[in-house]
Amino acid sequence: MASDGTHTQTIDFMKWHGAGNDFVMIDSRGHDAVVTRDLAARLGDRNRGVGFDQLAEIRSSDAADIDLDFWNADGSRAGACGNATRCVARFILDATGKSTLTIRTARGILEARTDGDQVSVNMGVPQLDWKAVPLSHKTDTAHLPLDGDPVAVGMGNPHCVFFVDDVDAVDVADIGPRIEHNPLFPEATNVEFAEIRARDEIRMRVWERGTGITLACGSGACATAVAAHQRGLTDKRVRMELDGGWLTLDWRDDGVWMTGPTAFVYRGQLTPAFLKGL
Repeated sequence: MASDGTHTQTIDFMKWHGAGNDFVMIDSRGHDAVVTRDLAARLGDRNRGVGFDQLAEIRSSDAADIDLDFWNADGSRAGACGNATRCVARFILDATGKSTLTIRTARGILEARTDGDQVSVNMGVPQLDWKAVPLSHKTDTAHLPLDGDPVAVGMGNPHCVFFVDDVDAVDVADIGPRIEHNPLFPEATNVEFAEIRARDEIRMRVWERGTGITLACGSGACATAVAAHQRGLTDKRVRMELDGGWLTLDWRDDGVWMTGPTAFVYRGQLTPAFLKGL
């Protein structure tokens, strides 16, 4: 691992995914953080780097078991990433033999735990006030003044949830970026399209801020579950099918718990030649 800030050495990394939502994970505990905007963007390039939906850098913590920083594929920072949090939790829990873990993120301190062969994380209490999402001006977050009557929910990052009759008929690649950069969202937004199948089942597709279409989005799944219950469409506990697999969401008094699979794909090493251009 490069430790002198010059990137003349190598950087070890791991590739994981949760329900198809894929991540690069860098363990920087015990030394300074190594990820920069430029490194995240180059590493996120699926042709010239490794490719990921988000990058998670694990750091030592004085307030929790670990600290986590998140980056999008375009090099921008991400305030929350639920599936990456679950993958990091699986990595740490397997290494330590523990069954629970505390993780400090920009969202606050989150709790994760093993749940059989899956991992659960409490993504925190949803942010439903317009300032907290955040939105650019005061408005009803349950009924945004946009075509399609979407819902705004904050989960440490902003989300805009649309309810549709047929989610597979939605042109996510066209609508997603236009909503992502709508002036109503001063920090841009993630965009979810949800089809209600039953009181306890949702089908969802997502456009992620700073990344684009992904197979799954943990914080987006949480936001969608919250929005659906707010509208009276579902119960507080639902199963959700995303393009990459299934997650379970449970909105409790202490926050939204998300449970799902994790997969460790491979270990790798960034070479001095790759790092030299940063």
